[in-house]
Amino acid sequence: MTQMSETLLDLLAAGEAGRPALVAPGRPDLTYGQLRQNIEALAAQLNSFGLGRGDRVAIAMQNGPEMILTFFGVALAATAAPLNPKYKQEEFSFYYEDTQAKALITTPGSLELAHAAVNPGMAIISAVSNEDGTISFELVKGQRPARATELAQTDDVAMILHTSGTTSRPKRVPIRHRNMVASATNISGTYQLVPGDRSLCVMPLFHIHGIVASMLSTLASGGTLIAPNGGFNALEFWSIVEAYKPTWYSAVPTMHQMLLSRADRNMAVIKANPFRFIRSSSASLPPVIMERMEEVFGAPVLESYGMTEATHQMTSNPLPPKPHKAGTVGYGHGVEVAIMDEEGNLLPQGEIGEVVIKGRNVVDGYENNPEANEKAFTNGWFRTGDQGRIDQDGFLALTGRLKELINRGGEKISPLEIDDVLLRHPAIAEAIAFAVPHKSLGEDIHAAVVLKGEAAESELRSYCAGLLAEFKVPRKFHILQEIPRGATGKLQRINMAQLLNLKES
Repeated sequence: MTQMSETLLDLLAAGEAGRPALVAPGRPDLTYGQLRQNIEALAAQLNSFGLGRGDRVAIAMQNGPEMILTFFGVALAATAAPLNPKYKQEEFSFYYEDTQAKALITTPGSLELAHAAVNPGMAIISAVSNEDGTISFELVKGQRPARATELAQTDDVAMILHTSGTTSRPKRVPIRHRNMVASATNISGTYQLVPGDRSLCVMPLFHIHGIVASMLSTLASGGTLIAPNGGFNALEFWSIVEAYKPTWYSAVPTMHQMLLSRADRNMAVIKANPFRFIRSSSASLPPVIMERMEEVFGAPVLESYGMTEATHQMTSNPLPPKPHKAGTVGYGHGVEVAIMDEEGNLLPQGEIGEVVIKGRNVVDGYENNPEANEKAFTNGWFRTGDQGRIDQDGFLALTGRLKELINRGGEKISPLEIDDVLLRHPAIAEAIAFAVPHKSLGEDIHAAVVLKGEAAESELRSYCAGLLAEFKVPRKFHILQEIPRGATGKLQRINMAQLLNLKES
């Protein structure tokens, strides 16, 4: 029996030729017919430049239609290596070398640092916008002998990403076409996406969340992707909602909190353009934020759980009328989920252990890293590095990243619990609990907060003492103007003590 083809081009087959696929402010709409035709032409151009299957091509661009078309063109001809356009020159150099990139694609006249980092063997290509909304590739330098026109196959690596390494060198994650098709299909099914749905893409398109949840799942369903140039802008968000009427969007909790803080002055737009649902992923959504969002936006807020190694989504809370539970990340949709102990035994329902998963969305392993693969895979299960438990209804509650748990003198404490308590204080806008080194206890607990009202450290301590066991109360509160975040808006919990230059106490 021949295997069914599962490539990103196959994924786009659901879209009717004349329906809008890609829309953006100040740009002509692109239909599915134009999208498919353009990305096949882009793939052929790359072949003519001497690039093809197995070659890694770095892409450094802001969000927008150019980035999306470039990504598909590269993934169909070669392997896409999307990079954060805000990297420093040294970071670009590292990723070019680590992925063995054969070329760099940017938009004309942009990203001097990305260009400065290019090594002598790399080609440089410009993605040039055409008047009809399509793009063309122009070779700036580095012509190789042309290759025969050939599109990617099911098992080809569509994209190479890196894990967000906080304490060590990031690991390379090769994601195959079949992984991406499986994950996009799972997400589309989870939220019952249909051609009438319109997704507003606010997540960066160098990150797995934006690429798979916002972009691929929408296009897999034949729906319309709204892709503002430059990505997320909290000030412009509501004018885009008013103009384009999205039915849903997916974001990280920090973005949701920024939108929530501006909701009061945009209530007319919110009421006139209700979302069918709102999705949250890539970091823990404090239950208090979910409650406020549902009250203000009048839409179900569905928390999900994803990782690069699972091509993003592993679990999600379901749409109504099924229940969705605050403080959980739902259950697997097309993905098997279980809890495992340190020895590799699966644990019964209700017990706490490491979350493990199986599914066609899970990658085959890290690239050239047998040691990491041995640690990450046990009896066919991928070990996520997260701790959690599955309740009687099958919903997964995460109790923390194993390496983020605070071990205070033998007491294991989930910082998520402390975050949620702090965020319920009326004077606190943002909060993060984290470990600091301690001579006798090993670790102690501190918290960093951003205030929206007035509160002394003593008041915050007594507030926590009334709601948490004594050993969970932060020993010190750091009142900051803003909490440090990574490139995708994730809080830097593991690095907080270092970022605040806190020494052993």
